[in-house]
Amino acid sequence: MTTADTITADEIAQNYSAAMDSVNLINQLMTLPSRNDDQIATVARNVKHLELMVEKSYWATENLEPLADAINAGIDG
Repeated sequence: MTTADTITADEIAQNYSAAMDSVNLINQLMTLPSRNDDQIATVARNVKHLELMVEKSYWATENLEPLADAINAGIDG
């Protein structure tokens, strides 16, 4: 596991891309009129992933608003 001192720009970009994949999945599932147990669990896992990601100290210029919005949507939905 890398730390803020050793993480590369490429790793940051990869982590942001993975976080955005979670954002997109949450947003997609939250548009459904209802969700089955598997979809509910998927939202919960991805919300947890995003909660961990927004706490990282290495973000510099990345827009974290979509992550926060998806967390709120997943929790509120």
